[in-house]
Amino acid sequence: MASEATEPGAELLAFTRFRDSSAARLAYGYGPRSLLDMRESEFGRLAGTVYLDHAGATLFPQSQLTSFTNDLMKNIYGNPHSQNTISKLTHDTVEHVRYRVLAHFHTTPEEYSVIFTAGSTAALKLVAEAFPWVSQSPDSSGSQFCYLTDSHTSVVGIRNVVMAMNATSTAVSPEDMWSAKEQGAVACDPNCQLLHLFCYPAQSNYSGTRYPLSWIGEVKSGRMSPVSVPGKWFVLLDAASYVTTSPLDLSAHQADFVPISFYKIFGFPTGLGALLVNNRVAPLLRKNYFGGGTAAAYLAGEDFYIPRQSVTERFEDGTISFLDIIALKHGFDALERLTGGMENIRQHTFTLAQYTYTALSSLHYPNGAPVVRIYRDSDFSSPDVQGPLINFNVLDDNGNVIGYSQVDKMASLYNIHLRTGCFCNTGACQRHLGISNEKVKKHLQAGHVCGDDVDLIDGQPTGSVRVSFGYMSTLEDAQAFLRFIIATRLRSPSDQLPAGPREAGVPSAEGKAQDMPAVTDRHVLPQNDIGTGSGVCPDSHPGSNAMCLHPPQSEATRSQQLSLEKAAGALHGDHGPRVVTNLYLYPIKSCAAFEVTKWPVGNHGLLYDRSWMVVNHNGICLSQKQEPRLCLIQPFIDLQQRIMVIKAQGMEPIEVPLEEDSEQAQICQSKVCADRVNTYDCGEKVASWLSKFFGRPCHLIKQSSSFQRNAKKKLGKDLPPGTAATLSLVNEAQYLLINTSSILELQQQLCTSDENGKKELFPMKDLISRFRANIITNGTRAFEEEKWGEISIGPLRFQVLGPCHRCQMICIDQKTGQRNQNVFQKLSESRERKVNFGVYLMHESLDLSSPCFLSVGSQVLPVSKENVELHNLPALKKHQDVSS
Repeated sequence: MASEATEPGAELLAFTRFRDSSAARLAYGYGPRSLLDMRESEFGRLAGTVYLDHAGATLFPQSQLTSFTNDLMKNIYGNPHSQNTISKLTHDTVEHVRYRVLAHFHTTPEEYSVIFTAGSTAALKLVAEAFPWVSQSPDSSGSQFCYLTDSHTSVVGIRNVVMAMNATSTAVSPEDMWSAKEQGAVACDPNCQLLHLFCYPAQSNYSGTRYPLSWIGEVKSGRMSPVSVPGKWFVLLDAASYVTTSPLDLSAHQADFVPISFYKIFGFPTGLGALLVNNRVAPLLRKNYFGGGTAAAYLAGEDFYIPRQSVTERFEDGTISFLDIIALKHGFDALERLTGGMENIRQHTFTLAQYTYTALSSLHYPNGAPVVRIYRDSDFSSPDVQGPLINFNVLDDNGNVIGYSQVDKMASLYNIHLRTGCFCNTGACQRHLGISNEKVKKHLQAGHVCGDDVDLIDGQPTGSVRVSFGYMSTLEDAQAFLRFIIATRLRSPSDQLPAGPREAGVPSAEGKAQDMPAVTDRHVLPQNDIGTGSGVCPDSHPGSNAMCLHPPQSEATRSQQLSLEKAAGALHGDHGPRVVTNLYLYPIKSCAAFEVTKWPVGNHGLLYDRSWMVVNHNGICLSQKQEPRLCLIQPFIDLQQRIMVIKAQGMEPIEVPLEEDSEQAQICQSKVCADRVNTYDCGEKVASWLSKFFGRPCHLIKQSSSFQRNAKKKLGKDLPPGTAATLSLVNEAQYLLINTSSILELQQQLCTSDENGKKELFPMKDLISRFRANIITNGTRAFEEEKWGEISIGPLRFQVLGPCHRCQMICIDQKTGQRNQNVFQKLSESRERKVNFGVYLMHESLDLSSPCFLSVGSQVLPVSKENVELHNLPALKKHQDVSS
């Protein structure tokens, strides 16, 4: 039996080994307090129980219930519709909770309204009944309701309401949406008044897949369409599963409707949810029934009814569950006190899910067959793409599925509580298990209905097993589950694993042994092709962090530092000098480049680079992704006359002053990459010029000189806190650099031959223009710039922040505005789907007491990342010594 116990593929993955294999420290727990201490004091009822169905319902802490009970015992809460003092207290407390809900989702009462409902299902039903559907008619195709096939039953049920309104419902698969994203915007009639609704889950309650929140803006803006129909799209984001363990920032992802259930977040109270409604769409909602508290005035004997003004008062029929709503305050308090916030929960639960997924995937029978088949759409590499859910079926050593009902019963014997079936998500169940529509109907005829224990029909699974983690889940919970799988599949009855909570050598989650930080940078584990499952693994995008700058340096210090860098920065195998071959700035964001040979440097980068942008009639920034013809707008800057001249074919040139008239400039707010920026309108004259060129209302706005937009990405660790680099209207950094050797390699890959053997060439100048860089250098090797940590150009020193993640804009020919997908596709293929090209730069220090310039022909001195780290170590220590 001992030999079986050590059979390869049968061991429990040690958490220490898993953690040590990470590039970064994993987040586990919530700071200095022991997680097991929290479990004992707050969730003592879990002793001896492994609860792994947090996606179904999480658990409330004892202190939350105690605090709420004390509140009820010390205060009198009456009906909020009354006018007495007690009722006024209830009303004010409820309104305070509304603000707390909005703050939790990073928004304000000016942006969203909270309508309390009986749960997320009731919230979805409210949208279904209140949305202004347009019925089909001989003159109109009517409204469309589109929903992702990976949706909860409560979402799919909306289609019956739509059908009753004689409108159309369409189910779209995740693959359809990814395809729609690649295809981009579709042509539509801007005058069409049809209103459509697209619904998708932020997180699949089946597999834990996290769909991009960027779909919200892309669908609403028309850059991405679920189906190609004219009209305006609204987005219903089913956030019920997502917000249980992750923060949702509605200031960045402004869905029109967001249904949630509070018991999935706090565990208590149950039967209470909310619909968060974007105030911009609230006036569109229709309502037939009216109940108590919703009427401003009505007549009992005549058809006369005037609703209340606010959307919350109009849609909260009757007396709300005010005591349950008051309980939410104590839920928020407990969550913050115990965990420090949703981001900590996000990291903690993902660490448990990633560890469990990795360990589960590594289990094999002696014949090499996998023990489980995992149904997934991600590689569990990041909480951006995967929630803390794992969906799987257990297999025997011949690859046959063991019914989920059997697994559930075995788990109960180990006091492990998980979830089985299709989880009210038939679409995802069909997609991952390969069940056709015909088979679903046959299964029904065979007696199988949702929620029963008929787990296999003709040897094929009708459902699966799901484990999910909550904020109070522990490593011991995960390992108990893994031991259960090993014990039941890889060990004989006489060789069962001990019932202890940890393997030898693995630190406990309690006391000093647990030295893991509460929040750490995410990492990507090297994953083999483990587990099976269909679907898309979307590229994830790393987050941005705060950034600081060097303090001003003396010329002597700078010269000495540059000399050291030249000595330390010689990269192995380098040959010949690197120089700046081209300089470009883009005065108007997304418009044509302005090429220069020498140009002054300002606080934000090259002077006037991306200082202006074109916005639509709603003040939304236009980019080439929505309007490719922006590249045909050619700005020229005359520093002596202090003007910018804008030209375009078929248009008379127009001049714009470089600086605003501070007395007449009217400040307005806009957004760039989710950052709020203060701008001013450049006037009606240039607005008319742009509107004529594009054939729709447009304005030119410029970033206010008095506004400071701080960068988010961090600079070197040896810099003192408190200073931040500033940005213009760029996306991420002050400069973008590309290497001509990298361009040349891409050019060679793009060369194709037609049937006559003639090659289609992409000229270097054309390729360079597509990547819209500021600095072009003649590197010695392709993509060597991605290994640089710093560079110096003349007296200027820059830190390399990382690669530029490319979008479909590189498909646009900057001379014609025409699209060609080959560039993006080839780059995606050659770069292993990481569509990176060029690197971002930021000033490390900049002394503007005397003019600074960048010039073509200046030598470029790179320093490798390894040398930067070594070079920064003594500087960091020196800075710490000085601080001490």
